[in-house]
Amino acid sequence: MAPSSPPLKRKAAEAPISPPPVKRALQSNTTKSAVANFFTPASQKPKDRTAWSQRGPSDDVLATLLVGSFVPEKHDVSASPRRKIAAFDLDSTLITTSSGKKHASTATDWKWWDSAVPGRLRELYNDQGYQVVILSNQAGLTLQFEPGFKGPKANAQKRVSEFKQKCSAILNSLNLPTSVYAATGRDIYRKPRTGMWKEVCEDYDIPEGEVDLKNSFFVGDAGGRVAGLAGDSDGVAATAKDFSCSDRNFAHNVGIDYKTPEEFFLGHKPRNFQRDFDLANFPYHQEAPPSAAPILEKTNDKDVVIFCGPPGAGKSTFFWNHLKPLGYERINQDTLKTRDKCVQAAKEMLARGASVAIDNTNADPDTRAVWIEVANKAKVPIRCVWFRTPLHVCEHNDAVRAHNAALNPEARQGLPKLAFTGFASRYKEPKVKEGFQDIIEVDFQFRGSHDDYKIWGRYWT
Repeated sequence: MAPSSPPLKRKAAEAPISPPPVKRALQSNTTKSAVANFFTPASQKPKDRTAWSQRGPSDDVLATLLVGSFVPEKHDVSASPRRKIAAFDLDSTLITTSSGKKHASTATDWKWWDSAVPGRLRELYNDQGYQVVILSNQAGLTLQFEPGFKGPKANAQKRVSEFKQKCSAILNSLNLPTSVYAATGRDIYRKPRTGMWKEVCEDYDIPEGEVDLKNSFFVGDAGGRVAGLAGDSDGVAATAKDFSCSDRNFAHNVGIDYKTPEEFFLGHKPRNFQRDFDLANFPYHQEAPPSAAPILEKTNDKDVVIFCGPPGAGKSTFFWNHLKPLGYERINQDTLKTRDKCVQAAKEMLARGASVAIDNTNADPDTRAVWIEVANKAKVPIRCVWFRTPLHVCEHNDAVRAHNAALNPEARQGLPKLAFTGFASRYKEPKVKEGFQDIIEVDFQFRGSHDDYKIWGRYWT
């Protein structure tokens, strides 16, 4: 009888395991509602009641304002317009990110800024007779591309699509007849400018002069609040400085009350705030009478006057008001494009016997030395007019000029931030020892008409 075979060894993979493994269910990102919605016939799916449109400052300019209007089912569209307007910023005012990130990562990355927000908005509309609207700066969105644009468009289009999805969900959750306005450019729509407010009044058929400004208000987080230390009267937690004052300034421009989200929704006391540029420091002064002493007198038969000051300091206005009447010819690099052309033009004008004014920024001694040499070779004195205008005032002036044709006779475009920071990085105060006969200092003061001041005396940046 053959010997019995030894028992077969069990492979390691077949060895019993104790305790037995727990079967892990696969996790899915697809919700039951999404699955149900996928298989629901289109005719039975709930309608997205937000209608979207795009608008531009004029017919020949690309659209920069995105508007989403929500009309609840069975809403009476023939109801009389509401004269009281409750306007709100969006991010960090009505909503915040659910992820905790500064900026939303997806269309669904949002939650109410506070649980009281939706109920408070419904109370304003249903019980207090307000028209509720949302006004938001959204510079990260691009609605249309310039002709010939060759860069990537997919990501920009995706951001717009996700923003629409998010806002549709917000408006649907509120279920109020309201609209969201998103200013994507740096034009008349961007707060603190009042372009979005004008659109609201037109959309809801409320003449601007008939809005109940006394009872209307704007709520937003950009209030210019200064930083607070732990233990301050506002609470034990430290508070950060606001990134800007644009929301408070917007309310000022419109002529309505302003509150922060903490004040409006949570009942907090107002915090201290500060504006970099405060119109209170620049009240209107009547134009000087004809008998008033001129800011600059002509002291030489022929000379060169060089300006020194930032973009938007008022240099060109000064030339037209004070030097042109004295017979000076203007040299301006914005017009002639290069400094070499400016130098050549100045030499030709001086050779003809004219006095010239160099209407450029001339920020540093090396640049000014070029004009001192021109004057020396022509054997004429050179004087300096030093415009001591703070940069934040210059930026304000530039924005006023760019967005108001009546105050922009040369049709200049708005300047980028780099134009101001670049001047600041090169700037050195002018000194007589550089070779000037004298230096006339000009502190900024608005010197236009009262009608012009009505435009200038608003917040534009």
